Amino acid sequence: MGMQLREFAAWAQNRKILATLLVTVTLAIGIVIGTVASGRVGASHPAAGTDATPLAIPDPVQLSSAFASIVSKVQPAVVNISTTQVIEHRGQGKSMPPRGHGQMPPQDDQDQQPFQDFFNRFFDFPDQGPTAERSLGSGVIVDKKGYILTNNHVVDQATKVQVTLNGEQMPYTAKVIGTDEETDLAVIKIEVGHDLPAAKLGNSDSVQVGDWALAIGNPFGFLQGSVTAGIISAKDRGNVGQQFQRFLQTDAAINPGNSGGPLVNMSGQVVGINTAIITGGHGNEGVGFALPSNTAIGVYNQLIANGKVTRGSIGVSFTETQGSNPIVLKELGAPYGIVLQRVEAGSPAEKAGLQSGDVITSVNGKPVHTGSDLVNPIASTTVGNSIHVTYIRDKKEHEASLTVADRTKIFPDRTANGANSDNGPTPVEFGLRVEDLGTDRARRAGFENMKGVLVTEVDPASFAEDIGFVRGDVITEVNHTTVSSVADYRHVVSGMKPGQDVLFKIRRRTGGDQFDTVYLAGAVPAPEK
Repeated sequence: MGMQLREFAAWAQNRKILATLLVTVTLAIGIVIGTVASGRVGASHPAAGTDATPLAIPDPVQLSSAFASIVSKVQPAVVNISTTQVIEHRGQGKSMPPRGHGQMPPQDDQDQQPFQDFFNRFFDFPDQGPTAERSLGSGVIVDKKGYILTNNHVVDQATKVQVTLNGEQMPYTAKVIGTDEETDLAVIKIEVGHDLPAAKLGNSDSVQVGDWALAIGNPFGFLQGSVTAGIISAKDRGNVGQQFQRFLQTDAAINPGNSGGPLVNMSGQVVGINTAIITGGHGNEGVGFALPSNTAIGVYNQLIANGKVTRGSIGVSFTETQGSNPIVLKELGAPYGIVLQRVEAGSPAEKAGLQSGDVITSVNGKPVHTGSDLVNPIASTTVGNSIHVTYIRDKKEHEASLTVADRTKIFPDRTANGANSDNGPTPVEFGLRVEDLGTDRARRAGFENMKGVLVTEVDPASFAEDIGFVRGDVITEVNHTTVSSVADYRHVVSGMKPGQDVLFKIRRRTGGDQFDTVYLAGAVPAPEK
């Protein structure tokens, strides 16, 4: 074998050109074979330079601008309303305030609670006290001076009402001008120092079932400026709310947080104030209710003029389902009308000779087919003015003129409690209770080596709570001015004006002996008038 290799090497050495040619041919054949094989294996992948056409992003197509143009006109007038109500809790400890519909709890609530327990233990605070319950809603600006229509249930019993304008972050403290529980409407006002965009109210009597409608509001409190579309699915819907509530029904999505927002027609006019939903869960199921704008206008005009709504009455009571029963009406000799169940003693109706069992068939010449046909024209008549009624008794028609009286005087037990709280934040104390760090309980809590003032209490619904103060915070600076005592603190804050920005530098315990530096800031609120 070794002899054969030596002979081949000698042959190759003597014939170098021939050997080189042989090797080259062999390599060429291998390359050709490899190329063919790889081409077959990769045949499923497109090669460069195919005849495929590249895709391009097309020009935008404006399918319909109707909704968009309406939203651009009305949405700037829709506001977010946040209200705070102080609730007394006894025997349940002082916990973080509950959140209203749609308000997301801060992520650090769980982290702060253990320190609050620690603070209670060392500072000997009772395991009870008031907390702030918060709720959210919407509203619509109807006057450039800052007057806003919303629902009464959004601001009911609120200690503080704050309004955030569309596209802004900082809220304004609002004053409640007046409320009307009967229609669930309220008027509030904010002072911003300049004209505001205002929505135009339309005539809700022109609305037809099947008309398009847009609902604008702030569902769940954090989806600001949301818009939903639907149709008017019914009109004059009663038996849903109170006596003076006859609703427009819509399938435009209305969710918690939409209360008080506008229902808008295709002319960009507000035809309703979104008020209620019927739902088996916690959100929209396609049936929502808006108080008609014509009703809202009447209530608004009285609230801005008098701070309350006065309704006329003649002192009669009835049950609509029984009072309009066609068999009963037929037996009493009335083609239509409402049967009176009671006539109040001393009322205009009694003075005019009306009795229980009479059937009122018309008011001021207009036929009465429903309870609203009877109540609304009387309620809207100015107290002291007269109305004319036609009624049936013993199958005979009679007429009477009556002087309309104040409903609250005839039915005092039905009068809504319209008192409003004047409590609000003060520009000096901010809702903080502070003390020097040299006290015994401050030393027991481990603050003896720190400088500043110790926050021992934060009033619920106060400016301090709004910007994030908690008990146990140590204020070390106010607007970059060092604070070493309560006297220093009061001196710094005493000269602050409403609307001025204020920055607090604080030290906050995060566990054991560890403290974080935290900055809290806000605009000094104006005192309530």
